[in-house]
This record gives sequence, C-alpha cells and structure tokens, in this order.
Amino acid sequence: MNAARTDDAGRAGHVVVIGAGIAGLAAAHRLLGRGARVTVLEASGRVGGKLLPGEIAGVRVDLGAESLLARRPEGVGLARETGLADRLEPPATATASIWTRGALRPLPKGHVMGVPGTAAALSGVLSDEGVRRIERDADLPRTEIGDDVAVGEYVARRLGREVVDRLVEPLLGGVYAGDAYRLSMRSAVPQLFEAARAHASLTEAVREIQRRAAEAPAGAGAGPVFLGIRGGVGALPLAVADAVRAAGGEIVTRAPVTELRRQPSGGWRVTAAGRVLGADAVVVAVPAPAAAGLLRAEAPAAAAELAAVEYASMALITLAYRSIDARLPEGSGFLVPPVDGRTIKASTFASRKWGWIADQDPDLTVLRTSVGRYGETEILGRDDAGLVDVSRRDLAAAVGLDAAPVETRVTRWDAGLPQYPVGHHARVARIREHLGRLPGLAVCGAAYDGVGIPACIASAHAAADQLGGDLRAVRELTAHPVQSLHGGAGE
Repeated sequence: MNAARTDDAGRAGHVVVIGAGIAGLAAAHRLLGRGARVTVLEASGRVGGKLLPGEIAGVRVDLGAESLLARRPEGVGLARETGLADRLEPPATATASIWTRGALRPLPKGHVMGVPGTAAALSGVLSDEGVRRIERDADLPRTEIGDDVAVGEYVARRLGREVVDRLVEPLLGGVYAGDAYRLSMRSAVPQLFEAARAHASLTEAVREIQRRAAEAPAGAGAGPVFLGIRGGVGALPLAVADAVRAAGGEIVTRAPVTELRRQPSGGWRVTAAGRVLGADAVVVAVPAPAAAGLLRAEAPAAAAELAAVEYASMALITLAYRSIDARLPEGSGFLVPPVDGRTIKASTFASRKWGWIADQDPDLTVLRTSVGRYGETEILGRDDAGLVDVSRRDLAAAVGLDAAPVETRVTRWDAGLPQYPVGHHARVARIREHLGRLPGLAVCGAAYDGVGIPACIASAHAAADQLGGDLRAVRELTAHPVQSLHGGAGE
C-alpha cells in the first residue's frame, strides 16, 4: 500500500472522495484535518446514504438507521466533533421483546448476539427441549472453527438449531437482513469468534466474555449500548458535510463518477458528470458493485472480488397513529424469528424508544416495521400499500393494534446491506492486497469491516490514514472487523 503524494508544504495534496455516505464524509473530514484539499463526488442528489432524515404526520423521524453503537468511539466521536454533542441521547427504554411461539416474550439478557452463557437465560423463548439441548454443550467435544465458520452452523452444532432459529437469526437479521447459516462468525460477530476459538464450550466462551466485561476498569464499557441523536441520526451526515465545507472541502452532488484512471505522470484522473478532475489520491467510498465498476480498468482482480459481494434488500414501513388508538406494550419494540412464518422481521415503537420523537407531538405515536431478508424477493415486489397492509396485519396479531394509521411512509433500501458470508475477511484482505499495488488509492464503507455506523467511520479513518502512509488501522481492521451488532455482554 502506498501513500499519496504531498505538496511542497508537506501536506497531503488533492484527494477526491467518491461517495458522500457516512464513510465518504468521514474520510473527507479526516483528510481535511490533515491538510488535504478534498473534493467529494456524490451520484445522488443528497448526502448521507442510508442515514436519512424524514418526516411523518409533521414529526421528524429517521427513515434509515436510527442509532449509533455507543461502545465504539467512532460514531459518537464524530458526532461530538461536528457539533452534535448536546444532541446525543440514549433510548428512553432499552427493554425489547421477541415475538415467537405465539406471544411477545422478553428478549433474554446475558447473551452475546443471542448466544447464551447459561441455558436458563433462554427459558420461555425456547421449548423445554431446546433449553435441555443447550445444557449438553459442556459435555460435547470441541467443534473446530478453523479460519472461519457460519454463525448459525457453529451455534447449532453446540447448542441446537432452536437457539439459532429463535434468537440468533432475528438478531442477526435485524442488522444484516442476512441468513445466520451463511453469515461469517469471524466477520459478523468477531468477539464471539475469538472467544469460541479459545474454549471447547460455547457457553463457557460467552461467560468468559461476560467476565471480562465485568472486570473491566471502572467506566470502561459503561453507559448505554446505543445512542441516538435528538432530531434523528440522519442529522449526523448533514453535520459532517457542513464541517467538511467549513474546512474548505467541496461536495458535489448529482455527480456520478464514470471513469477512474491512473495518470501517466502519477496521480489519478476522475471523470464525473462531464467534469474531469486531477487527484493525487482517491478514496472510493461507494457500495461494492459501484466500486467494482470504477476499479475494473485499473484493478481488475480487486474489481472481480468486489463484484462477488452480495447484497440484501429491505424496506422500512413507518406508521403514525393517534396515541389514543395505539395502546402498545412496554418496551422499545420486538424482533420476529423467521421460523415463526411472519412477514415483518421487527417492529420499533419509535415514540416509546426515542424521547425526542414523543416530545414533538404527545398525541401522535410513531412506530416502524421492517421487511426483507437475504434471498427474499416476493415481499419486496409488493407495492407500498401492500407492505403497509402486511405490516398492519402482523402488528394486529402481535400487539392488538388494529386502528388505522393517520399516515404511512415506505422507505426501500434496494441492495442496501452487504452480506458477510464465510470467508468474507479473506476477500477483504485480497481486495486490499490488490489495491495496495496502486499508489494513492483506498477504499472504505460497509462492504469491508462492519456495517454499523462506527464500523463505516473506522473504515473511513483507516483509508485516510493509509493515504498518509500509516497502515496500522487498515491492517487492524482487516484482521479484526468491527462488531456492529446487538448483544454485547452487558445486555
């Protein structure tokens, strides 16, 4: 991997960042802080990618991601750096349920991504036979993991399929819209992967994670697992974009990049919307298929790897009700295991979870559902009215909500979530190895080291550091992806 050229003052030269999602904006922000001249090119008409602020029935809401994993520093740190410190706030309630076996049941605590430290933690969610199956884990011989293994496959071998189908699957699906029996444990749940390699018993591995969390120095890992932003997480990319512009960076929207080529004299030529830019370095911060197209001419091997990254599509259905008509159970919402045959995979009681939503209009209750998992196509082929109808039907069955909403909004994220199958970490390493032969080129985003906001920002910072010749962060991320998921040891 090579550093970008620098100008006569010793500062980084002109860097073009392709993509103005949170990863591209975070990369631009870091590069500007190190003296680079930065141009950000975005194909769409707005910044922010999957962080999307919106409105329903006169109330501001998030129409994309709604929270930051607070036990990683990157997302919270960037929010503070860009003037949002006083708007960070925890959920009003962190108590959730799981809709399974015909009833809403409390989401068990004391697990790591749905994997329990003791069988008793899942009593009620699992059948008696499922609980007894977990208890056999301590007596089973070691299950070899090797270089990687599917989360569902490994957990099912140790604890039985019921744990996977009724708890691990809905938790994973809430983040990746993926299939637990395909998703890489090394990339999707790295904390659990490392612990499982060190212990023959999976439940003992989970208890070890919990012990380490309990023995951590005072304050380490303390506080809420997640944080939101008053007014919506969609405010974060807008604040970062403002900071980029204030620092002298240029952000150009409706400027799809059509060609990326190396210059014979060094540096890069970037063609976008009829405009040709010269750059000393380039950060490619777009989804894997788009990155593959841009890199095909100069890095065909990396492009082929990127083209093989699969994505899942999903949709969020936001519904607003008169509060008098929406008598919801306690908690922030519920998850739905696919094995139960329902259409929605989760519902968030947004007005209950986020005080800033409830404060805007106490007479209005906002909630949302999500649909769509890897490999599912039929449900997402329905029109918006059809998605609202299936959401209302499942909500009526789950919580008895049969009133008519006063307004609905459907937000579709087609090919929105990259999938991390077994071997994903090796693919990322190969991509970076291929690109490392090209001076002044780096990649970042959800396709590489984790899909959550902190993971994307960490990826962006590593890309910016790489262009300055510091490879420590990119090597660390390649070896140890960022856990993006629910289910920390303290939950």
